[in-house]
Amino acid sequence: MQNDMPEMQRVFVDTSVFVYADDAADTQRRQQVRAWLAHLWATRTGRTSTQVLNEYYVCVTQRIQPGLPQGDARAKLRRYQQWQPWVTDHQTVESAWGLEVRLQLEYWQALMLASAMHSGCDAVLSDALPLERYDQLVVINPFETPPPI
Repeated sequence: MQNDMPEMQRVFVDTSVFVYADDAADTQRRQQVRAWLAHLWATRTGRTSTQVLNEYYVCVTQRIQPGLPQGDARAKLRRYQQWQPWVTDHQTVESAWGLEVRLQLEYWQALMLASAMHSGCDAVLSDALPLERYDQLVVINPFETPPPI
């Protein structure tokens, strides 16, 4: 089956996607997000933020069962530093506040979207956002849409 999804230049990855990649509780979801992450590595189009990576670390070391050893989680964070994660600054926070009010989002979702926008992304890979589009960002649910071929 061919994927008719438009060509994406940069795809911002949400915390939940990274967590599913390491969560042994749901092997099907783990496979689906790992396919996406492999695609983003191969095409060098993956982006994220320091906020997302910090949330990922807490989730995989403290919230999933079995959790990852801290050393393994740190190694993965070091690897994702190659994606040059967006560092939250004052301008990003201001943008997030505007999105929070205008789109009626939770602050953490708005901050993630602001980081994606400031990173120059076209899409956000997430299963946690209620809409399919936020301004110029298209939301891709990795469990409903496979990575491009």
